[in-house]
Amino acid sequence: MQDKYSPADVEQAAQSHWKAIDAYKAVENDPRFPKGKYFACSMLPYPSGKLHMGHVRNYTINDVMYRYLRMNGYNVLMPMGWDAFGMPAENAAMANNVPPAQWTYSNIAHMRSQMELMGLAIDWSREMTACKPEYYKWNQWMFLKMLEKGIIYKKTGTVNWDPIDQTVLANEQVIDGKGWRSGAVIEKREIPMYYARITDYAEELLEHVDSKLPGWPERVRVMQSNWIGKSTGVRFAFPHDIKDAEGKLITDGKMYVFTTRPDTVMGVTFCAVAAEHPLAVLAAQSNPELAAFNAECKLGSVIEADMATMEKKGMPTGLFVTHPITGDKVEVWVGNYVLMTYGDGAVMGVPAHDERDFAFAKKYHLPIKQVIKAEGQEFSTEAWQEWYGDKEVAVVTNSGKYDGLRYAEAVDAVAADMAALGLGEKKITFRLRDWGISRQRYWGTPIPMINCPDCGSVPVPEKDLPVVLPEDCVPDGSGNPLNKYEAFLQCDCPQCGKPARRETDTMDTFVDSSWYYMRYTSPGANDAMVDSRNDYWMPMDQYIGGIEHAVLHLLYARFWTKVMRDFGLVKFDEPFTNLLTQGMVLNETYFREEESGKKTWFNPADVDVEMDDKGRPFAAFLKLGREAVKIGGTEKMSKSKNNGIDPQAQIEQYGADTARLFTMFASPPEQTLEWSGSGVEGANRFLRRVWAFGYAQREAIAAAGAPLNAAATTDAGKTLRREVHKVLQQADYDVKRIQYNTVVSACMKMLNTLESAKDVEAAVLSEGYAIFLRLLNPVAPHITHVLWQELGYAGDILDAAWPQVDPAALEQSEIEMMIQVNGKLRGSVVVAKGADKAAIEAAALANEAVQKFIEGTPKKVIVVPGKLVNIVV
Repeated sequence: MQDKYSPADVEQAAQSHWKAIDAYKAVENDPRFPKGKYFACSMLPYPSGKLHMGHVRNYTINDVMYRYLRMNGYNVLMPMGWDAFGMPAENAAMANNVPPAQWTYSNIAHMRSQMELMGLAIDWSREMTACKPEYYKWNQWMFLKMLEKGIIYKKTGTVNWDPIDQTVLANEQVIDGKGWRSGAVIEKREIPMYYARITDYAEELLEHVDSKLPGWPERVRVMQSNWIGKSTGVRFAFPHDIKDAEGKLITDGKMYVFTTRPDTVMGVTFCAVAAEHPLAVLAAQSNPELAAFNAECKLGSVIEADMATMEKKGMPTGLFVTHPITGDKVEVWVGNYVLMTYGDGAVMGVPAHDERDFAFAKKYHLPIKQVIKAEGQEFSTEAWQEWYGDKEVAVVTNSGKYDGLRYAEAVDAVAADMAALGLGEKKITFRLRDWGISRQRYWGTPIPMINCPDCGSVPVPEKDLPVVLPEDCVPDGSGNPLNKYEAFLQCDCPQCGKPARRETDTMDTFVDSSWYYMRYTSPGANDAMVDSRNDYWMPMDQYIGGIEHAVLHLLYARFWTKVMRDFGLVKFDEPFTNLLTQGMVLNETYFREEESGKKTWFNPADVDVEMDDKGRPFAAFLKLGREAVKIGGTEKMSKSKNNGIDPQAQIEQYGADTARLFTMFASPPEQTLEWSGSGVEGANRFLRRVWAFGYAQREAIAAAGAPLNAAATTDAGKTLRREVHKVLQQADYDVKRIQYNTVVSACMKMLNTLESAKDVEAAVLSEGYAIFLRLLNPVAPHITHVLWQELGYAGDILDAAWPQVDPAALEQSEIEMMIQVNGKLRGSVVVAKGADKAAIEAAALANEAVQKFIEGTPKKVIVVPGKLVNIVV
């Protein structure tokens, strides 16, 4: 055994051993694990080429869970895969003039090697890569099944179109109304796309948030519910007699709207429609100014958040519709905040009781009519007040027959009147919209459709799957390269046999991540999406990932699971039983600001910081050149702020166990973690102490036969066992709650106890260290593996049982009791645990520290067994 801790040697030895025995290969119904399966999975990474500390934290949390559960008799599966399709690979390919496939596979190889250096308990035999045909074949197969059942359909949709890159952009790729890469002003464009009917499952998705996801964080459940957004209201029509050039009524003489506030219907003073609405299109034909405004409305993003915060602009159409209750004429405007894809592309304007409508009415001097009142609140048309829109305090006013009604009563009354008029009905709607899965990009799953001049859009026959994506394309920024790839495009129509062309749109990468975790359960299944092994492992017991995926990824995965269930592929309703959203990793930032306002960011490793006498930073300088830089505060590690820490550099300097130990100790898993160089050094010092103690006690432990259990015969031995098992008791409670930071803290306390023990039996010391090594093992598996082996403990620590608290060790022969005199603490006394009341009284009264507060015979002595003695004088 080496006398000094060498992380490189220790970790190489441990990893070589695990690889030699294929330690982490999971087998269904493995008889070694009597408690059955446990599927613990981290969200799969994008293969960017380099692990970051967020990865390290996420996967270490998973790994600690794996090792703890395995030691407790569970058959644990921890797999890994790659979310390998998407725009970043195309952008990197353009920057480096290489095919995305080459860039992606190279990155995967490098990141896998980094994961292996971390010592993660990954079953690599189940590795899944989204850009490989054997995986995305099943995306295509599922697409065809969903198309056959009507769950996938094709329609024209509004998208963010980049006119320079010639592609649709995701919402997050539109920044201030411009393409994130090209800088071009984004257009709203109507193009044919494929959609998945997630709205068919909206009610079930919402209901199951409450009934079947108790193991999810409350805030994630709230986010899911809000995104689905169930609303009860009334859909009704404003009649009109507006006709087109041929004398035909536009939209059959009815302009429909939906409102969740039908109690305000008598406060309508205008209506607004989208630029694409038939009424707006008709009005623009004779109004060049309106036509120009409509064109302007078609620019910019279609992001809901942007629509909510953008400046509200409008123009009158010169057209009027009729209020269905009063018969009054209502002016129709075009509003840039109204989307044709939401509802009917028209909204009723109630400026007195809607903040958006209020701002619009004030800007264009439109009437504001109060129809809701609240007790004790004064109404004003000068400034918006929150109570205006609060339906909980609302009572209808200035509304004729509806006056005095509260919200629920008014909804029913207005709905009944609209129904009687044949103009509307009460309706439940959802904020959730169908999922547009078409992407006008190259690096993704090819949509398995063929476009025939005679037959239209024709599905690829199932026997011809997968439609293989060519991997030799190099995007150049001029649109989808598949549109120029004749070998891919040319095919024959499966229906008529005539020449046709393949669909060049690819699938949204959320399709890849909606079911990948199930593919882990069925590696090598060539004839099925998943096989019977999926029934063993799923649903997943624990899912781990960032809060940024709390809505879309999780929602799409839930939807995809329900569709698979309805197709008879799975037998469960929800894919993830428990969810943990780990906190971000933060680090300090430093920058220099140019005169232009541009900021140059410097990595913390390149900066020296000066502290004041209270340890607070007040100045920072570059290590090279000593130029001053500004302190930017603590922010999430990111490339943009240049404040990331390279995990591989940390591993090379300190070892993987140090990186793992620090990330688990610095913060509870669900909270943010602030990086600390001194904290990392402290973690390394602790591991050196762990090794030094084992080395110092090697002969004593060997002489005792390295026992895992011992009976203490001396007072020192009994005290040591009691302290060790007391710490173990708390740590065992914390590890079940996934509070790994306090588990590490318990390890530190236990080592302190072991180091300070004097005149203890070797067997007791050996037992204590064996408990300590098993407690530390999930967090620092390499050093504990080697120490366990070197000190002669039986078997492999990987398969050792989790240490159990010995109740007998916690028993004390003596107890300390506090002594109070007239309720004030004056001292303490140690008595035998089973001492009777008389013996306790005598010992308390004889205590020297207490006697000076007692004169004569006390009036009363009160003994609270096991706790205190109160002497009344």
